[in-house]
Amino acid sequence: MAAFDYELPESAIAQEPAEPRDAARLLVATDARGGVRHATVAELPELLEPGDLLVVNDSRVLNARLRLRKESGGAVEVLLLEPAEDEPAGCWEALVRPGRRVPAGTVLVDGGRPAVEVGPVPAGAGDGAGDGAGDGRRMVRLLDAHLPDRVGAVPLPPYVRRPLPDPERYQTVYASRPGSVAAPTAGLHLTHDVLRRCRARGIATATVDLAVGLATFQPVSALRAEDHRMHPERYHVPRATADAVAAARRVVAVGTTTVRALEAMASTGRLRDRTDLFIREPYRFRVVGALLTNFHLPRSSLLLLLDAFCGPRWRDLYRCALANGYRFLSFGDAMLVSRR
Repeated sequence: MAAFDYELPESAIAQEPAEPRDAARLLVATDARGGVRHATVAELPELLEPGDLLVVNDSRVLNARLRLRKESGGAVEVLLLEPAEDEPAGCWEALVRPGRRVPAGTVLVDGGRPAVEVGPVPAGAGDGAGDGAGDGRRMVRLLDAHLPDRVGAVPLPPYVRRPLPDPERYQTVYASRPGSVAAPTAGLHLTHDVLRRCRARGIATATVDLAVGLATFQPVSALRAEDHRMHPERYHVPRATADAVAAARRVVAVGTTTVRALEAMASTGRLRDRTDLFIREPYRFRVVGALLTNFHLPRSSLLLLLDAFCGPRWRDLYRCALANGYRFLSFGDAMLVSRR
């Protein structure tokens, strides 16, 4: 995994989104001869070609972060991941921290009112040693079905240390299907005007839904990439999108989550399922020909996907971005890159 390390200065980590959205800078690496150019996301319609299909993930971020307390007073954070399958309504898989101090059966309170009952480590999540399943995963039951809407917060990444005045800036403008615990961040740069101008140039647009969860933001801690386990995430590719993919000159995915949904569809033949697809070398892409993506953390599964997509050239592109003052991670700038 050392091959996926790079030096990321803290000063390069964006603490707030670009304003307006499409003012985000865009490093364009679609030249077959290896050249790059500097643009903005507002120029995207002119950077694509008629006949291209631009595909976005329209998943919406949940108010998934719950800050609660034990009845004894200790603070506990619950991050809801997804509703538990084959369990009664109100049961969720979640990250509970500090998990080792919260045994199964503990009732967490909000303002003195019972709010969440903490259950065991989910089946198949590990042996339960340490902090939950090692990563804090637990089953929980909401004692108030409206708790997330009432007291929940959108879970900003831990490296974003400034509060976001408008939580909608951590949602894409087309977000419509609640289900994610992190934003599909490449899409944060797009505006209705950019999408309208794409369509006016003959660039079709389509949607997928991948519920961004633990697989997307969990770091790769294994010494070898092949030992990393991806947590399954739900995806849905509408039939209209699948048909548009088949007819497109080139498929341009907005974000790595869109890539995973489209490639999962292609590899399984299923439009709706759960996927633990871990895209890394020597994966061969079946659908996506170009990728609009943010700049990712070192040693992340997202960076391994980029490496599989464009090869070791990503290192030169990242060096170029850092040297030219591009902003990195969730609220940072973006890159448009062609598949090698």
